[in-house]
Amino acid sequence: MTRIALIHALAHSVAPINEAMARDWPRAIRMNLLDDSLSADLARNGRGLDEAMHERFQRLAQYAVDSGAQGILFTCSAFGPCIEAVARRHAGIPVLKPNEAMVDEASAGTGKLGLIASFGHTLESMPPEFPSNVVLELALADGALEALNAGDAAQHDALVAAQARALRERGCTRIALAQFSMARARNACEQASGLPVLTTVDSAVRALRGRLE
Repeated sequence: MTRIALIHALAHSVAPINEAMARDWPRAIRMNLLDDSLSADLARNGRGLDEAMHERFQRLAQYAVDSGAQGILFTCSAFGPCIEAVARRHAGIPVLKPNEAMVDEASAGTGKLGLIASFGHTLESMPPEFPSNVVLELALADGALEALNAGDAAQHDALVAAQARALRERGCTRIALAQFSMARARNACEQASGLPVLTTVDSAVRALRGRLE
């Protein structure tokens, strides 16, 4: 059976991807690695994705490989360059950034894409991953991640949905939720904006399964 390492920098990313894996790829064996200090340190230290942060990602990936992982999926969108470096070192297995499949899907669409994040660094690291033909409008759901951390999922969803509504007013024709932890707000965003909403979770599972089966 295929063994997949799911590496998380936010505790809230664990449930959405495990639920999608259980539903869409139940035969895969999952191992979950969580270091929730990654996001906290990135936000706190002001050094960005420095050498020390890159090394931490390399160690997590090496542990996954040493444990028998045949594929690795990272679930936090703020660390793209670190994940790309891991993929280069472990070129013999699929190493996916969380948003690769969603970016591919968005690239095939038309009209301005509203990209919502609840973690500010994601809006710095993720836009360069889109091809130049995709016109982005960025929005930070300020306070949403803090609400989720405090156990107020309804407030999280409401704050994200408010940004989806605002992006519609700014001319967006579709919405993308940049983080796995935000997938729970998809229905709220669709209802608030009346626009199609892309998430990273389901597309990531399909892409990884397609490369290994």
